[in-house]
Amino acid sequence: MIAFALRSILAAGLLFLTVSSFYTGYWGWGIVLILITAIVGATFIYNENLAFSLNHMRTGNQDKAKHYINKITHPQFLPRRQRAYVIYLQAMFNSQDIGHAKSEALLRQALAIGLRRGHDKAMARLHLAGVCAQTGRKAEALTLLAEAKKLDNTGMMKEQIKMMQSQLQNAPSKNQMRMAQMMGGRKKTPRMR
Repeated sequence: MIAFALRSILAAGLLFLTVSSFYTGYWGWGIVLILITAIVGATFIYNENLAFSLNHMRTGNQDKAKHYINKITHPQFLPRRQRAYVIYLQAMFNSQDIGHAKSEALLRQALAIGLRRGHDKAMARLHLAGVCAQTGRKAEALTLLAEAKKLDNTGMMKEQIKMMQSQLQNAPSKNQMRMAQMMGGRKKTPRMR
């Protein structure tokens, strides 16, 4: 919030300097200040931490990407599409730290807000299917995998979807998991000699 206030003060000051330089006849400085004001104004439209995070993702540096995406603490102040991507990336990077329930809630929120690209929607559904499979909701995981398969136009996640489907064929249902917990797990039989 402090960075937003400082950025607002800087933009207002630059706008005042631009107008005053044109008013006093310094056209060269006015044009330079227009460019600088446009750059500062672009930071209101596109968050720099999101840009840094996406750049580090493209280069394969996941740790720095996670660092920059976690710097965004108030995504509700961002434009709608950026908010969806920030929530989506925070759910993806922090899924081990925040747990299944919070990760699932963030992914569903990002899908509800609206991800732009089809492969991002497919990846979010693939991760949701993984969460559902780990919590024992096999039918929901299968429907999410079918939706991810439809959304994956490029075929980038074809192998991952196949692997997840084969794992779901062998995965126990929620009822089987509950029964195993009630019975104390699988009992080992003594070996015959």
